[in-house]
Formats: sequence, structure tokens, C-alpha cells
Amino acid sequence: MGIYLSTPKTDKFSEDGENSRLRFGLSSMQGWRATMEDAHAALPDLDSSTSFFGVYDGHGGKVVAKFCAKYLHQQVLKHEAYLAGDIGTSVQKAFFRMDEMMRGQRGWRELAVLGDKINKFTGMIEGLIWSPRGGDKNDQADDWAFEEGPHSDFSGPTSGCTACVALIKGNQLVVANAGDSRCVISRNGQAYNLSRDHKPDLEVERDRILKAGGFIHAGRVNGSLNLARAIGDMEFKQNKFLPPEKQIVTANPDINIVELCDEDEFVVLACDGIWDCMSSQQLVDFVREQLKSESKLSVVCEKVLDRCLAPTTASGEGCDNMTMILVQFKKPTPSGTSSDEKSSTSEEAEAEPKPAENES
Repeated sequence: MGIYLSTPKTDKFSEDGENSRLRFGLSSMQGWRATMEDAHAALPDLDSSTSFFGVYDGHGGKVVAKFCAKYLHQQVLKHEAYLAGDIGTSVQKAFFRMDEMMRGQRGWRELAVLGDKINKFTGMIEGLIWSPRGGDKNDQADDWAFEEGPHSDFSGPTSGCTACVALIKGNQLVVANAGDSRCVISRNGQAYNLSRDHKPDLEVERDRILKAGGFIHAGRVNGSLNLARAIGDMEFKQNKFLPPEKQIVTANPDINIVELCDEDEFVVLACDGIWDCMSSQQLVDFVREQLKSESKLSVVCEKVLDRCLAPTTASGEGCDNMTMILVQFKKPTPSGTSSDEKSSTSEEAEAEPKPAENES
């Protein structure tokens, strides 16, 4: 789907960062697509003890992805559940909050500010890449007050985005996903999917879609959207008698909480432009091989993007926008303790992450 360029745009936006617990690198590339609709957020210090990483893959325009990259992590911090230590609930509420915030005059205005073009008939807004810097303020007071104005009845954008985010606090990794972007962890070289792709033909998705009054045609919701969960896409969320989690398309994320152990090497978050070309295990193998000779994580990401880029648009695979974040855990090694001794400690009793379910 989408309009392709005659030659791909291979310029990349890349970034690296670290703190005492982890280091990260990321890269994004427009590729063959006529527009760049991915966005991302990488904040190693969301607060003093938590790191946040997210990839947002837009469709029908980039503005919802940009909106999420700017605001979703802020809403995680503001929810009372986060203050109580319940990261999973605070992230879930932040996903739903994005849809709420994009409605009305205030939502319309914020979307217009983020974009540089607005089509008043489709609601599609396009703009430049959005990536919040780690130094951005996250504690700005903002109650998102309702605003009176000509767009007070704005029901929200018809464009949307997937969202796959990972929060790391201590030894806990919390992954939230809505759509078909994916989070994968490498544990001793074995790939484990920490998210599930939300496609309309999955039984649980199909049941919700049909009960909400929608239909599936050619693998697409109402014949148009090839995702069963996404932020935005408000045309599929208009049933006033149903809660947000039961709408035809829902922003409700799957939440997966993993206790990290010494065998955990790195986490990858990436949009489907990557997973269309490589399986989870293939990507983990590729990254591990690259890390033997390359220390800069953004360069490893760039090599993945180059490997996935198709030589032509004939097949469609390798022609999508691509964004990848690589997060590597730092391993403190106490003096006198070898890595072999560490691997035989009680961490072996920890529950394994969910095995890769999305492999083709």
C-alpha cells in the first residue's frame, strides 16, 4: 500500500544515548515510501529510575505518530497508577488517553501545530520527523483543559498509528503494544517476542470487530485498515454504547511484564517495515553478529535498515518506512565473580519471556 518513490530516500535519523543501567541506539529511514510516517521516543531517564522507549508507525498520515511520540510518555508519568508503582496500568491508560486528547478544539489545534499541512476533508496532517530528546521536560503541568472553538466537535483524526513501548525500571521490563510494531528480547541469543501483532484475522480481534458492528474484508477492518488495534483512526471508534476497549478498532494495548535476568542481552523495538523482512530470531542473530565488531548501537540499527531495504518496489517487502531502537543492558560484574558463575545463580529460576509467536 502507498505511493512509492522512483528511488528510495536512504538518509537516516540516528541517535545514541546511555545511563548507568543501559545504552541505546536508534535509526529511522523513509525508504521507498513517498512520505515518512514513523515517529519514536527514546528517554533513558524518563524519571530518576525509569527508561522509556517507543516506536509509532503512522498510517494515513504521520501526525498521530508524532502526537504519541510527544505526549504518550508524559501521560504515563502523570497517572496515579504510576505513582503507586503500577507501570502496566499507567501505560494502558496513557494509550487510551491519546485518543481522548486528540478530540475537540484543543486536540485539533495540537494536531495542526504538529503538522505543516492539513487536509480539511480527510483530516490528514503531514509533517517532519518528531523525536523527543532525552533532555526534554516531562514534568510540565498540563491538565489538557477543554477549549471552546470552531472545532470543539472534532471527533479526532481519521489517521492513526501503532504503538509499541518498553519501560525499564530496575529488573522489570514492561512492554505495551497496540498494532503490528514489535518488541523482541534476546536472552542468551534466543529471540522472545514480548508483543503480539494485532491483525484482524486473529480470533479475539475478529470477535470484537464483529460485535462492535464492523466487518473484515480481504484481511482488513471494514475493508480498509489492516490493523485491529491502533491509536487514532477515530472513524472506527464511534459507537457511543461501547467502552474504548470494545470498539471496532481499539487503542487497548497488550501488556507484558518480564523480570530481567543476567542472560538478557538487549531489546529491540521496531515497526513492521523491519519485521516484514526479518523474523525475530533472524534480527537477534544479525544484531549479535554486528555487536562483535561495532560498539555504536545506532550504526547496528543503520545496518539493519540497509539490509531490509529492497532493491526495487516489485515485491513490496522492504519498501516501508523503517524505525528501530536497540537497547542494550549494562552488566555490572562484581569483582571475583565470573560470568560463568553468575549464569548459574538463582536468575535461572526466573520465568522465561513469552516465546516468539509472530514468526512466519
